[in-house]
Amino acid sequence: MSDDKSERGPADAQRINVHEPYEVSYWTGALGVSEARLREVVAEVGVMADDVRRALDERGIDGARPAARR
Repeated sequence: MSDDKSERGPADAQRINVHEPYEVSYWTGALGVSEARLREVVAEVGVMADDVRRALDERGIDGARPAARR
């Protein structure tokens, strides 16, 4: 994807750029999280989309860790 800001998808589907409003909008919708939660997880695990997805899966979208299975 080019630097055309009218584009609504990510410039790089493997990285999340929280400094571009159109990317924040795309990723919050794609991942089903708030902007604050997206920024928090990116700050914790980095910009790689797979790492962010994994962290959201492990911790839950709201950030709570799932209860241990018995």
